[in-house]
Amino acid sequence: MSPQLKLIALDEDDLAVISTHVQDAHVQVSDIIWRQGEKRLVIGMSRLDWEQTLCGETSPRRLVSALRFDRVLACKSRNIDLAVRQARLELIGIEFHPGDDPGGSALLLFCGGKALRLDVECLECELTDLGADDLGTSEGDGGPAAG
Repeated sequence: MSPQLKLIALDEDDLAVISTHVQDAHVQVSDIIWRQGEKRLVIGMSRLDWEQTLCGETSPRRLVSALRFDRVLACKSRNIDLAVRQARLELIGIEFHPGDDPGGSALLLFCGGKALRLDVECLECELTDLGADDLGTSEGDGGPAAG
């Protein structure tokens, strides 16, 4: 079993590494938590263990992980109905678009043209693995993300 990851991104290059690790992650809308007063967005997800997959394991494994952005000034969504709490999204990746230094926008891209845009004072992002996804919410529960 791969050791649990804890990655921190403070610049665009760091965020590209985190983006690689969260590619194809499953996100349930109810696990997107915007804490406006704390300037924080937290997203719970079931992500592929890419390190384990690249080491030649035959059956893919998923991990329960938390993705956190701090110093978020605004959070906007496109084509995501936040009222449909059980809808599942599939994360394609994360981009950073610089604005007034050190700020900018982090763009979380999902399948089906869905997206979250986070306007940030500066880039502060953390990906933390919480353990194996033992609830059967990973492979074999349907095709691409619904919603």
